[in-house]
Amino acid sequence: MANGSRMAAWEHWGAELKHRRELAGLTQGELGRRVFVSGGYIGQFEQAIRKPQPDVAIRIDEVLQTDGFFERTWRKLIDDKRYPDYFAATAELERLATKIYDFESMIVPGLLQTAAYARALMLAGNPLAADDYIEDRVRARLDRADILKDNARPAYWAVLHEAVLRVPVGGPAVMAEQLEHIARLVRERKILVQVLPFQAGAFSVIGKMVTLMEFEDAPPTAYTEGVYSGNLLDDPAVVRHVRESYDLARAVALSPEASLALIESAVEDYRRCTSTT
Repeated sequence: MANGSRMAAWEHWGAELKHRRELAGLTQGELGRRVFVSGGYIGQFEQAIRKPQPDVAIRIDEVLQTDGFFERTWRKLIDDKRYPDYFAATAELERLATKIYDFESMIVPGLLQTAAYARALMLAGNPLAADDYIEDRVRARLDRADILKDNARPAYWAVLHEAVLRVPVGGPAVMAEQLEHIARLVRERKILVQVLPFQAGAFSVIGKMVTLMEFEDAPPTAYTEGVYSGNLLDDPAVVRHVRESYDLARAVALSPEASLALIESAVEDYRRCTSTT
């Protein structure tokens, strides 16, 4: 489904929610209390500003007695086979975000990955997969990165642990290309990157990875990921706590200038490895 048609479908979902809510004689606040979200969130669902989590869609069906309509429609709209089920909603939100903050402890964030780097990761996790499957996943990951090419791109800030630079995903040539790609985006002032060096020692632990997103007309969210699972968090108190942890990691990271110098030094290290093999 194209982005435009998907957005129109979400607008229909929201309009139908408003219609069914009003037929039930409920205000946004009343429905929100019954499905355990704020009335403001119900309003954002109705305006297609934000997509609900599946458990919320299920509770809406229960409260409005709509025989599973909202859950079934949600699953059809969010079922983007290019992404794992647990990540599809986050991929939608990336396109709406005005600011994105990434933290990664081991691998390059998806929005910054080159084709070769992404392919190496996919093959490592799916060593017996068919070529078509791998290439479809690589294209999907590169499609996500298109938001950084747009003139209306979100403000993007990444904090990368130094391990991200040192783990040789795909080998020296792939790593040299990948890190040069990041350095080029920094030099073109399309992104900001800070490296958390090994010498920093203990730091605010916020997990393997986290993505924070801010929006024009909706509250911020945080996304964390585990083994074949992901959590999209929108509770304001939880998101605030994640943001505080992110800020602590950013505070002990190298400056953007020193981080760029370290990235460029790593590029040269990998290039030397390539020239001697």
